[in-house]
Amino acid sequence: MRFLTAGESHGRALAVVIEGFPALVKVTREEIDRELSRRQKGYGRGGRMKIERDRVEIISGIRHGKTLGSPISFLISNHDWENWVGVMRPFDKNGKIKIALKGDARLDRVGVKVTAPRPGHADLAGALKYGFTDLRNVLERASARETAARVGAGAFARLFLSEFGISIGSHVLQIGRVESHDLRALSDEEQKKVEDSPVRCLDGRVAGEMMKAVDEAKEEGESLGGVFLVYAKGVPPGLGSYAHWDRRLDGRLAQAVMSVPAVKGVETGIGFSFASRDGSQAHDPIYFRPEQGFYRSSNNAGGLEGGMSNGEPVLIRAAMKPIPTLYRGLPSVDLKDRRAVRAAVERSDVTAVPAAGVVAEAMVAWVLAEVFMEKFGQDSFPEIKRAWKSYLEEIEWQAPKI
Repeated sequence: MRFLTAGESHGRALAVVIEGFPALVKVTREEIDRELSRRQKGYGRGGRMKIERDRVEIISGIRHGKTLGSPISFLISNHDWENWVGVMRPFDKNGKIKIALKGDARLDRVGVKVTAPRPGHADLAGALKYGFTDLRNVLERASARETAARVGAGAFARLFLSEFGISIGSHVLQIGRVESHDLRALSDEEQKKVEDSPVRCLDGRVAGEMMKAVDEAKEEGESLGGVFLVYAKGVPPGLGSYAHWDRRLDGRLAQAVMSVPAVKGVETGIGFSFASRDGSQAHDPIYFRPEQGFYRSSNNAGGLEGGMSNGEPVLIRAAMKPIPTLYRGLPSVDLKDRRAVRAAVERSDVTAVPAAGVVAEAMVAWVLAEVFMEKFGQDSFPEIKRAWKSYLEEIEWQAPKI
């Protein structure tokens, strides 16, 4: 199972193709749109989110609310495209397509190259890699706008996993220097409280301090990073593999979360804290009850042992760097003449940590759906569910009631 995304930040639309998704999975447009909406929220977001109202437009692979097993494709339109056609048109004015420039004060840069790379962004490395002299050729695709497409794809994985009692959520642990220490999966009620928080933080007092930090950073022309936790509940033991390096679930999840723009560190469970603990205080004791099956009294491992899920909630913590676009611009070098200049400025957020948690949820959902189907079958939902039920009976693990 895989998905591909296409599209630029200010292009006509984002496009997604999903291949290998099983047949007969129930899908609703409302659930996909709900996930897209969650990604757009968060205190500290910039003006772009006031323009976009992300909605999915299904092109193929679904009929009467169920997947067909054939490739799924969909679009997410960029409403800001109408303001950028003069900058982003596929052909120049002498080509086959001629599109008039719409009135927008920001577009007085039409025909002017972006040549001052931003430290911390893909700008310079991408230009050197492909031989570009205009950084817009890099920044349009490297933009985190692409994550809307990932969230759309991840929504399909979430719908699939929910049929097996697997739920995925996230919450913010830190923005700037303000932090909480709630390293655990949340109850459904707690997660609802998180969704009502402007910074997606469970602790209301800490959330207020985070918002204050965002306001101060905005006044100073700064940006802020932070830390978020993604969790998955109801994951059965035995997904992934200890036999091959590239099939280890912890490695696949770490790669998926690290691929989220601006994420620079990923931990499973208590992560780096393992290094300072004695073994007796690090590992999670194993118990068994007939009515419960195997279980642990703690979850330091974050639901992952030996490259596999162990039946406890999966816990992944990720650190996000500050957004590299600063309105005061860091020192840089102009590609045209190698002069010292200030880095280019693009419209951006002060912080996107709350939204990054939602994107990471989508990536975690996708990987879990992949390994789930590797274990239980890949063609159709009824086939997968029969294999899942048989396996749970065999290993005496009590799945969540659904």
